[in-house]
Formats: sequence, C-alpha cells, structure tokens
Amino acid sequence: MIGLKHYLILSAVLFSIGLFGVLARRNIIGLLMSIEILFNAAALNFVAFNRYVHPSMLWGQGFALFIITLAAAEAVVGLALVLAIYRGTKTVLTERYNILKG
Repeated sequence: MIGLKHYLILSAVLFSIGLFGVLARRNIIGLLMSIEILFNAAALNFVAFNRYVHPSMLWGQGFALFIITLAAAEAVVGLALVLAIYRGTKTVLTERYNILKG
C-alpha cells in the first residue's frame, strides 16, 4: 500500500533533482526546467498532505492548480526573456549574461 511517506520521499527526490539542476546548470533552458521540477515537487506535497490529512477537503488540489498556473506563467515569462536576451547575445549560457551589470 502506498502511504504518505512514499509520496513525501518522491517529492523530496524531485525537489533534490530540481535544486541540483538550479545550482549546477549553465544553460538557461535547463535552469527553467529545474524550476518547473521544484514547483511540481511542491504541488505533489500539497496533494499528498491533503489526501492523507483532510481527505474531504480540496484545498491541496486547489493549491496544486495554483502552482501549475504559476509555473506556466513563469515558463512563459522566462522563455520570453530568454528569447529577447538571445537575440542580442546569441547564447543561452548563464555566465555570458552580463547585461544587468552597469
């Protein structure tokens, strides 16, 4: 039987993979994908806790939908910024982005 502990372990593994990707990636597209994995780990936690703590309420699913919406908006804005910066620098590597320096 799959219990709350299994979902929390899966969420911790997803969060660890996402955190490693954020800290180790040089490519901005990989960085955005790692942030999406972090968001999915948080959404999984909300749904799992809702299922096992308050099964009659739908707050966990509501928060998960909000996180999915937030992740989609983050992806759209992030990719638009990447495309705008790529047109000027012709690279997607994060260490080459020095346009914010004075």
